[in-house]
Amino acid sequence: MVSFRREASSTGGQMFGAAPAEDALTAAQRQRGRLRKQKLRTLFSDFEDDSLPSPNSFRSNLAFFGLKNQRSVTGELSSWFLQYGDVGFKIQREKETQFFPCNSLARQPQLTAEARCKLVSWLIPVHKHFRLSFECCCLSVNIMDRFLASTPIAVDCFQLLGVTALLLATKLVEIGSPSVSHLLSLCCDAFTKEQLYNLERLILLRLNFHFTAPTLAFFLDYFTNCIEADARFKNNCSGASKTTYVSSFAQKVCELTLADYAFNKYPPSLTASCAMRLASEFLKTYFSGTSSMQSQGNLVDGFTDKGSTVSLQLLESDGASEMDPKDCFLSMMNFNHNLMEECQENMKLLVSLNGIDQCTIVCSY
Repeated sequence: MVSFRREASSTGGQMFGAAPAEDALTAAQRQRGRLRKQKLRTLFSDFEDDSLPSPNSFRSNLAFFGLKNQRSVTGELSSWFLQYGDVGFKIQREKETQFFPCNSLARQPQLTAEARCKLVSWLIPVHKHFRLSFECCCLSVNIMDRFLASTPIAVDCFQLLGVTALLLATKLVEIGSPSVSHLLSLCCDAFTKEQLYNLERLILLRLNFHFTAPTLAFFLDYFTNCIEADARFKNNCSGASKTTYVSSFAQKVCELTLADYAFNKYPPSLTASCAMRLASEFLKTYFSGTSSMQSQGNLVDGFTDKGSTVSLQLLESDGASEMDPKDCFLSMMNFNHNLMEECQENMKLLVSLNGIDQCTIVCSY
């Protein structure tokens, strides 16, 4: 079990009168050498922390920072979607089972679902405080859950695991990372830099350096681009503008599911699909008098009901304008119907319990 309780040094209790064995001296020297290296790395880290600027996301056009920081141009498609589209989606769907930490608390005798909920609910505003992408937030939760699924951890260093996972995620998807000192200060300086670095190395080893996990943020972005692509080929600017409402509402719902352990058993693609469908249903009620929102909601229902996505090849073909939008969706997500309904019902209950409604999203603009 991973624990970082501070204990007395093993070399400090030796009697001066007794000469230790040669092997013991060698072990002590090695330990002192490791401590010196750690201190040296800490000094270099302090220097880097002071010299590095605040991190900015390199996925500013791909991920959602918050309700007021969406795509700068309405209807603008992400560059990765234009280049890879369905191919990237298929790859991520195939990788999903490899990075799916189902029942991550099964091997944790000291941790509960409530403790995990508190930690993730704390990490979400922390990632917004550093202006990190939603992709980074989702990846940090994935790293944390996968580590919990493989390694028992003490409750006193659970928060350290959260900030360490966030730090690793920033190194993977952001241009710069928050300073270690700043991260630890958010934990009331309850941990040292050496403890964070040791846990970081342990996470790297336990997860075997596999961190390219498909996340909720990726699938949300993909589904949003699918809807915007259809609206663009229809020259429906008002329909594309309503996509921001749907995607923003869906992101808020996904933030709630990240913290709720009950959604740990659902794959990210299923959760994202259900969130888009739920957002469409809620916002269709708010925009009930707007025909563009009705058509937008019908489009979302089309791909969530079929569990499919828009093909860029079909949209770019000569006959794309004559096709029914629902006929352009390719069946790629073959989830059990009962599982989809269960996820949808649990999501509705979660939203109602947390008091999120369509007015909250619309008034945020």
